[in-house]
Amino acid sequence: MVRLSLAGVKNVLCLGAHSDDIEIGCGGTLLQLIRDHRDLVVWWVVFSGKGSRSREARASANAFLTGAARKKIVVKNFRDGFFPSDAPRIKRFFEEIKSTFQPDLVFTHFRDDRHQDHRVLSDLAWNTFRSHLILEYEIPKYDGDLGTPNVFVDLDAPICRAKVEYLRRFFATQSNKHWFADETFLGLMRLRGMECAAASRYAEAFYGRKVVVG
Repeated sequence: MVRLSLAGVKNVLCLGAHSDDIEIGCGGTLLQLIRDHRDLVVWWVVFSGKGSRSREARASANAFLTGAARKKIVVKNFRDGFFPSDAPRIKRFFEEIKSTFQPDLVFTHFRDDRHQDHRVLSDLAWNTFRSHLILEYEIPKYDGDLGTPNVFVDLDAPICRAKVEYLRRFFATQSNKHWFADETFLGLMRLRGMECAAASRYAEAFYGRKVVVG
């Protein structure tokens, strides 16, 4: 297995359709990047969040981004479940981001995710950031749409525990969901850790569709 490094990454853009997506999909990787790279600049953009969901999103983002050199947290209020019909407006906001921030790395949703809002963000990320490293994260859900990822980030066990603790602490509105459980998040990270023979036994996995090496 070839091991590549994210040591040169300084500017990171995180895109999430809903208020817990970024945390579930790449929260561990972000915690580890911030720990290892003290000059990290992170833009954290959530596209659907109102009321308590918006407050949860901001509180969680601030916790996950503790230690980042600079951070920008944006919570929009596009209508949950209706991103396909709002795509032109969302695209215009993507262009606003691009005109202000040039990321080295973009985290977005898995293109083949069955949730329509997730797919819209993934498609627009690729449409907008055409010369950037894009890693698509995965969200476990009832639809059973997990795929076969090809990029793995070996996570230290304390990082995994911190990720799960933050999810439990900040997203009380989701605690009644049958899938929103420590076992779900730890189980997926353990499975991905097994697939990449992670030294720590845990990993987050991504889909890297276009990566230039050299």
